[in-house]
Amino acid sequence: MRVLFAGTPAVAVPSLDALVQAGFDVVAVLTRPDAPIGRKRVLTPSPVAARATDLGIDVIHAAKVDADVTATIAALAPDIAAIVAYGGLIPRAALDVPRHGWINLHFSLLPAWRGAAPVQRAVIAGDDITGAVTFLLEEGLDTGPVFGTLTESVRPDDTSGALLERLSHSGAVLLSQTLSAIESGRAAAVPQSGEVSLAPKLGIDDGRIDWREPALAVGRRARGVTPEPGAWTTLDGQRVKLEPVVLRNDGPALQPGRVLLHGKSVLVGTGSHPVELTRIQPSGKKMMAAADWARGQAALEGVVFE
Repeated sequence: MRVLFAGTPAVAVPSLDALVQAGFDVVAVLTRPDAPIGRKRVLTPSPVAARATDLGIDVIHAAKVDADVTATIAALAPDIAAIVAYGGLIPRAALDVPRHGWINLHFSLLPAWRGAAPVQRAVIAGDDITGAVTFLLEEGLDTGPVFGTLTESVRPDDTSGALLERLSHSGAVLLSQTLSAIESGRAAAVPQSGEVSLAPKLGIDDGRIDWREPALAVGRRARGVTPEPGAWTTLDGQRVKLEPVVLRNDGPALQPGRVLLHGKSVLVGTGSHPVELTRIQPSGKKMMAAADWARGQAALEGVVFE
């Protein structure tokens, strides 16, 4: 079966590898254009583009699927398209090109967390279970009927990055199995059912810690926005980046945002009990251990995160 693969970030690479290893004829890869990376803003291929080049697969770079891109896809005559975090909408004209349609691997248990940031939203919301599904792509936002499902426990210390890494590998197997079932005529798509929730893309403001929230919510947000867009707070009007915090059931009561060196631990007050900082990056400096940062403060007892 001739397959067009669409994807952009690193989490899509395991799926591309799985389809190649399963023997599918991946005729081309559709991915976003090269993007400026790092302080020097060097134009860099997407992880999927780089992997496709390694595999000797032709790459179509496109920020959106317009009429020209659709014509290019049609000329390849794919039987099916597999899409994993491509980063753009697929219009009706392109959806109609492959005879088996476009099969989307999505990292949630649809209809929960439809949208661009399902794993991040699941961690922030405190979900105990999440997963991945393969479904037939439609013009609606993640609304199509589901072919396959897998579940994954959300561990207490999971960041969204760690959870997404696990799902990218198990989901790759699910995607390959779904395409095999479609090729053999054994696949059956089932309409989505259940409560709908939305997972819009996270922005910088979503990473800001509100110390007035309970410790559990503070911990979930910090883990949910790690590694992107990253957790942060402000001190003296400047942004301070944070790595995930540790929940503590001991320590003195502290006002929200108040910082205290407690033994070898740096505690911060929340709306309930304190949390422990792990690593911190003050403005203009490198990420460092929170205890090292605290020892460098002239008057830590007066430090309050805003």
